[in-house]
Amino acid sequence: MTDIADNTPVIIGVGQYSEAVGKPGYEALSYMDLGGRALAAAIADSAATGSVAGALDTLAAIRAFEMSRPDRAPPFGGSDNIPRSFAKRVGASPARAILSTTGGQYNQKLVGEFAADIAAGRSECAAIVGSEAISTVLALTAKGEKPDWSEKVGGPCEDRGFGLDGMLEPALFAHGATGAIPLYAIAENARRAKSGKGLEEYRADIGGLFAPFTKVAAANPHAAAPKERSAEELATITERNRIVAEPYARMTVARDQVNQAAAIILASAGKARELGIPEDRWVHIHSVTSATELELSERPDLSANPASIASVETALHIAGKKMADMAFLDFYSCFAIPVFNQCDHFGLAHDDPRGLTLTGGLPFFGGAGNNYSAHAICEAVQRVRGARGTYALVGANGGWMSKYATGIYSTDAADWSDGNRVHEVPKAADAVPRSSGPFDSATVESYTINHSKTGIDVVFIGRDPDGARVVGNADLSDDATRAVFESGQPFGANLNVTRDDRGRNMGRVA
Repeated sequence: MTDIADNTPVIIGVGQYSEAVGKPGYEALSYMDLGGRALAAAIADSAATGSVAGALDTLAAIRAFEMSRPDRAPPFGGSDNIPRSFAKRVGASPARAILSTTGGQYNQKLVGEFAADIAAGRSECAAIVGSEAISTVLALTAKGEKPDWSEKVGGPCEDRGFGLDGMLEPALFAHGATGAIPLYAIAENARRAKSGKGLEEYRADIGGLFAPFTKVAAANPHAAAPKERSAEELATITERNRIVAEPYARMTVARDQVNQAAAIILASAGKARELGIPEDRWVHIHSVTSATELELSERPDLSANPASIASVETALHIAGKKMADMAFLDFYSCFAIPVFNQCDHFGLAHDDPRGLTLTGGLPFFGGAGNNYSAHAICEAVQRVRGARGTYALVGANGGWMSKYATGIYSTDAADWSDGNRVHEVPKAADAVPRSSGPFDSATVESYTINHSKTGIDVVFIGRDPDGARVVGNADLSDDATRAVFESGQPFGANLNVTRDDRGRNMGRVA
């Protein structure tokens, strides 16, 4: 490997840190402390003889969930400069400090950005750090405790904003689809409609997909729910495994109550040599691609996510590999449908012997906010180091299948001399027109029955008589309408639509 060009980007260290409320060694660490521990672990993982902390010229912090929307703020306070708070904990003082946008794809997108910077000589050593302490926040709040996690660090910081363009759809939010669970459920039910399956049969499919994930989580020391479960257990509706939004049972949705952090450090091959990092620690970045999807209500096929497929296909093409060449896979699994879509397109069995997750997946390992895929990348790096010459693919998802980034990793060297290993896939231009005014009737394409703290809403997406997309609620006060939607087969139903006193579109079976 001594003939590798000095400006070749390589991953030199990865680190994870976690703690569970009430378990031995639990310290109730803040976001910044968790991230600092992960960064320290990544530095140690590099086995450098020189100072990796001193070499860091760039450090990006992944935006925590509780800082991911303008109307939210960390309940215990936070740092005025999160990336520099992470840096301070390991004695680093990078020239550039970056706070990421919202989106689970962004950590992997940053790997590509920093790799390109290194290849172009704009950087020599960069780190990506993210952390979530949601479980501790909930536990301390329940006890009436409110520690002060605020920090004054100062210094310049490049805040890239919330990055919510294309993810906030006012019509859906106004009708009760205000978060990931109901929005994914609408897409999932659209896929169920295409399959011709009823609710119980489809939930069995989800259970069959995710049961192998629980086995991986059970063996992962960082998993938030490390317990192996059967497909039947995941699919069976019980008081504990209640419906959260049809067709989803509670155990099969992303688990955000975690205390987890992960860090990834990249360097040029020249800097890695200078720092005394053994070459058997180096992992090469063969491609990183990203793509942005149309908004949910304007997608031609509500069940599909062609941007994610294009991202994965492009990453494989740039790396000169096929899906069959990947020894390790981690598909973002906040819900079943992002995984199903990859399986459907690439012909992957749900029990593929390689497995479809490296961590245990977001419902079982934990959905560490925008930073989950950093954990997957950490696992991928360790896997290919342990099986030299193999390749790992990580698929990272953001929003409601809104954005996607794919990375391919191996100990085999990647040639960065042409600088073409990072690519942004063009956005599709086939958006379905959306109605901008009142409508009196609609045909249902997909829906969900959403169970929230404020009650039960049936949210549907459909078409008006002119073929434009529309959004509304089913009127559950009407027995015939309730029966059609609760049957699980409202697809194609014709609704008469009126407006209620809140301006919502209310549909009744015609």
